[in-house]
Amino acid sequence: MHNTALGRAEKGRRPQVVVIGGGFGGVRAAKALARADVDVTLVDRANHHLFQPLLYQVAAGILPPGLIAPALRRVMRKERNVRTLLAEVHGIDTERKVVRAATPAEGTLELPYDHLVVAGGATHAYFGHPQWARFAPGMKTIEDARRLRSHILGAYELAELAADEEERKAHLTFVVVGAGPTGVEITGQLAELARHVLPEDYRSIDTRRARIVLLDAGPSVLAPFAPKLQEYTRRRLEEMGVEVRLNTAATDMDSESIVVRGPAGEERIVARTKIWAAGVQASPLAAMLAEATGAPTDRAGRVAVHPDCSLPGAEGVYAIGDMVTSADRLPGVAQVAMQQGTYVGRRIADRVRGDTSTPAPFRYVDKGSMATIGARKAVAQIRGVTLTGYPAYLLWRYVHVMFLVGWGNRLGTLYDWLRSLRHARNRAHRLITLTGGTAVERMPAAA
Repeated sequence: MHNTALGRAEKGRRPQVVVIGGGFGGVRAAKALARADVDVTLVDRANHHLFQPLLYQVAAGILPPGLIAPALRRVMRKERNVRTLLAEVHGIDTERKVVRAATPAEGTLELPYDHLVVAGGATHAYFGHPQWARFAPGMKTIEDARRLRSHILGAYELAELAADEEERKAHLTFVVVGAGPTGVEITGQLAELARHVLPEDYRSIDTRRARIVLLDAGPSVLAPFAPKLQEYTRRRLEEMGVEVRLNTAATDMDSESIVVRGPAGEERIVARTKIWAAGVQASPLAAMLAEATGAPTDRAGRVAVHPDCSLPGAEGVYAIGDMVTSADRLPGVAQVAMQQGTYVGRRIADRVRGDTSTPAPFRYVDKGSMATIGARKAVAQIRGVTLTGYPAYLLWRYVHVMFLVGWGNRLGTLYDWLRSLRHARNRAHRLITLTGGTAVERMPAAA
């Protein structure tokens, strides 16, 4: 163990800004400070910037991880006043104005700051049943998506090897919990794999007989969307062979099955593959900030911030993105984090220039919502205008590819998308490995 202090703001030195988190909000905040008279340290426990909206396509074998997760150093290479550090934050001292982090070499790093931006994001919420994470993993990291891809494809391999029909059915039953955008998108890809991608690859099983169940405790799929889009999505999923079970909640699960309670009562579904897309909770960094500042948190662990995204009782400290809550009750989507990151970065730049006026509160501009259902099918709503089918799918493609970092990643993504549409039976990113002679029957819990 060793202790290192970096970047202490001393007399004659430029103000030090520490940004925790290399996601949408953290990167936008750092970029907004590129021309400011400050030194910025961007610290994250991963060395890449993850485009989470496309994680499910890694799990489905459409895209390789590198296209949606460029290295943070590459992302920030043009911002000469920004350095990136690989470390995991484990403490925030708002009195000393120091961030403490653990380095890959098991050392302790101290990062003094004049201004602090915390953009820790969110993780999975299992509604009081953390043990379910072992049996129904979600997708928040590249590692989650790669493990899920191995598990999904491994289920077909195990079904091919199964000695009896009941065992085969257990491997070929997939249950997705949560019918929000993530749940709908991964469900659509499960149906595409079973019906169109895999049928010709196996000899002992008919992949088209796979049972795919999407369940949600609420009365509709895509709850934040317009009712006509909800109905369209449900209808299209059912046409793809998906069982859509609404007003149905998970009550228990283990490695072999999931117990659900719906309008017809309680039922046990034998399914080796369960995927969690039902809820999120704030990063542990929110609890650190709450303890350090006395700010309250909500049921999801999100820390309360002022209208300018600052923390009460902590000068120069801001929090943004999925880990915060405010009077506006903004949705936990990438657009909120991006806009907050730009807003806070500009606010810090103004303060460094000597502007001490009260800032205008942050105002979120809703640029619309969209979700894919499967190949050539999507829904979108933008400022009161709704789209379905192929037009929505083309718009979804354009928006998502333009938000990727770097033209190389954009062109590579477009190429893989075109190939998956034109040659659906030839998805290139379906690699799994049997390690140590152990089957991929039970997936390890997400970190």
